[in-house]
Amino acid sequence: MENKKIRVAITHGDTNGIGYEVIFKTFAEPAMLELCTPIIYGSPKVAAYHRNALGIQANFTIINSAEDAHNGKLNLLTTFDEEVKVELGSPSADAGTASLKALERAVDDYKKGLFDVLVTAPINKKNIQGDGFNFCGHTEYLEQRLGDGKKSLMILLNDMMRIALVTTHLPVKDVAQAVTKERIVEKATIFNESLKRDFRISNPRIAVLALNPHAGDGGLLGSEEQDVIVPAVKELSDNGVRAFGPYAADGFFAHGSYTAFDGVLAMYHDQGLAPFKALDRGDGVNFTAGLPVVRTSPDHGTAYDIAGKNVADESSFRQAVYQAIDVFRNRAEYDEPLARPLGKLYHEKRDDSERARFNVPKKSEKN
Repeated sequence: MENKKIRVAITHGDTNGIGYEVIFKTFAEPAMLELCTPIIYGSPKVAAYHRNALGIQANFTIINSAEDAHNGKLNLLTTFDEEVKVELGSPSADAGTASLKALERAVDDYKKGLFDVLVTAPINKKNIQGDGFNFCGHTEYLEQRLGDGKKSLMILLNDMMRIALVTTHLPVKDVAQAVTKERIVEKATIFNESLKRDFRISNPRIAVLALNPHAGDGGLLGSEEQDVIVPAVKELSDNGVRAFGPYAADGFFAHGSYTAFDGVLAMYHDQGLAPFKALDRGDGVNFTAGLPVVRTSPDHGTAYDIAGKNVADESSFRQAVYQAIDVFRNRAEYDEPLARPLGKLYHEKRDDSERARFNVPKKSEKN
């Protein structure tokens, strides 16, 4: 399949964080502009402020529409003209508003088919709240705006593992009630399909983690394993999903058992993300599976503590761009045979013989 230059939309995220820094550093490498056509959804004024504050060379071309994006250049699409006070390293309502404006414009443009994949720089989940955004994060927002009724799945990945979450941004006190057989089956099914379509793994193996310490210790430390997780794993297996478990999370990661699986399904946020980030080498990616849009982001936050100091590592953001492009191409490759199925074999009327099914001529027809 011919490799086309993919249009990568990039939302600038929280304007007081490290979003612009990791974007500029990522596309300072000329090879990145050969790989794709980047379109930053942001503000030229804010971008220039960050460039000057960081003291780095970062050239960008200002455009007013994604349709005007230039190949071979770092394009910056003006999503708003208002002045934004930049306070590097400090959360603010202005920064939240600026991040939402960029995100909303990108969503509208995706619906118009103006770009291929979306990479989001980190936001402050509290500051972005307001009219148009009452969600726990990008994942939930995109599910409602671009999901077409489909459910999303958060996957954290690197070259060692892929970890998906049954519950995401939820208080710990609410986790046990939210972990139901139905939700586990739903999330694992999305995970299985994503592993096949997005990562081109033909017959994926999924490890399902336990909820309680020591996998409940036979009911001594909780009954969710026997009452909820084991029945969910059985239903998944009956449905053709190769799911195994439940596994106690501590030993599972300590013994390196994750290396035997194509994906790991964790029950809650920190159960999956704490070991992932402990083992990660700085190039982890957050991928939203299950939706029509291909969306990735770096696995770090706004990093207010180092904003404006020119010390942020862009590895995770660069990997997020790579991953978005890979998934886009994998989906195209996976979907291509489905878009051009073989034509129906010819059947003679009232004749179901092998000769009729394959349109073999009768002996009298050969001469």
